[in-house]
Amino acid sequence: MLTNDTDVANFIDTAMFDRTFDEGMALVEETARYLDGKGREEARTLPRKAAMLYAGESMRVTTRLMQAASWLLVQRAVRDGDMDRTDALHDRYRLGSREICLGVCAEETDELPALLQDLLSRSDNLYRRIARLDDVLFGTAEAPPGARGQMDALAQAFK
Repeated sequence: MLTNDTDVANFIDTAMFDRTFDEGMALVEETARYLDGKGREEARTLPRKAAMLYAGESMRVTTRLMQAASWLLVQRAVRDGDMDRTDALHDRYRLGSREICLGVCAEETDELPALLQDLLSRSDNLYRRIARLDDVLFGTAEAPPGARGQMDALAQAFK
């Protein structure tokens, strides 16, 4: 496990973390623009059943992105010295809502607008990567001992 301060600090100081942070924040903005604009218009034209599915899946994408953004912001706050690492280890700062965010839609999403389907896919990918990082960095996934094992575990989180 990568649970000591040095391991976590080393990770959050990497370009990999910066890229993930930038990707997450950009996806949050893109999704908000879509759901408040074109997505709202597209939802009005959907048949009733598809509109209900749209509502549920738009909540799922929003939940995924809010959880991912919160996790990324906490890690950046630690890196920037705005939050103490021991505070950030508290369960309330871990990635949450896994049962919702990792759940599979019970219905086919083919009737949903293509852009929403794309946002669902990309948010799922981002959330899963952050979930693996959260597990590796904070305690539920075992990393092999030594620096090589820890680097391999981090690389695995981005596959």
